[in-house]
Amino acid sequence: MTPATVAIPNLQQDIERSVRDALAEDVGDGDITAQLIPAERQARARVITREDCVFCGKAWVDEVFRQLDPALKVKWHVQDGDRVAADSTLFELDGNARTILTGERCALNFVQTLSGTATTAAAYAALAEGSDIKILDTRKTIPGLRSAQKYAVLCGGCENHRIGLYDAFLIKENHIAAAGGIANAVAQARQIKPGALVEVEVESIDELKQALDAGADVIMLDEFTDAMTTEALNLAQGRAKIEISGSVNEERLKQLSGLAVDYISSGSLTKHLRAVDLSLRLLSE
Repeated sequence: MTPATVAIPNLQQDIERSVRDALAEDVGDGDITAQLIPAERQARARVITREDCVFCGKAWVDEVFRQLDPALKVKWHVQDGDRVAADSTLFELDGNARTILTGERCALNFVQTLSGTATTAAAYAALAEGSDIKILDTRKTIPGLRSAQKYAVLCGGCENHRIGLYDAFLIKENHIAAAGGIANAVAQARQIKPGALVEVEVESIDELKQALDAGADVIMLDEFTDAMTTEALNLAQGRAKIEISGSVNEERLKQLSGLAVDYISSGSLTKHLRAVDLSLRLLSE
């Protein structure tokens, strides 16, 4: 079990569930094309990446073939988080030919998506290299793959924001309005779940001051200019961690890396990924 695995609560249960759901939607009541192959036919196959990437998805592949046929063997050539060159072998399969072909698309879908996420995260992490800034993901994940993508972000070298709505407070504009102001919202959060991290999103220097006075743990600066960010850092002076969010892409991250903020969060890590190009081929005996 890797440190990244430990950081995601209930990850193994989520892997089993997501694989079960993926197989159900793809296989249905049976793979009719695989029935063209004799039931006893054995085969070997190799999966390669057609492009450079940061690999992620090992446990999902293992689970696909475990659920289909525990007797099928998966031989790994890489581990999660490895930087892999184009045309490299990721893993090999040895077992029932029908099982290999039935599980192929499901397994590759997980790997192409999670490796795409990890590769994007690695590119963002590289832009902050040499600074103390931590790059965070958001809740803008593919439905049903929250924990999987959060795990892939860690494999790529970035870090996780809150996992969901249950493990930390993020008080935004509408929460502030409905709760009667920043001070009231923070005070209520402390009562609802003592010890949980309380973060407040602010849109002005005045709101920043209110959040500092209320004792927020983290303050998110939404669409602040660089001049406003510098002023915010001077005002915070260790009273709260400062996070930058809003329209943060790779180009903007380059500009922000020189500022002494604690966190930069970006939904692009999980929602703007490009799937990695993979290929599976049966091997001749």
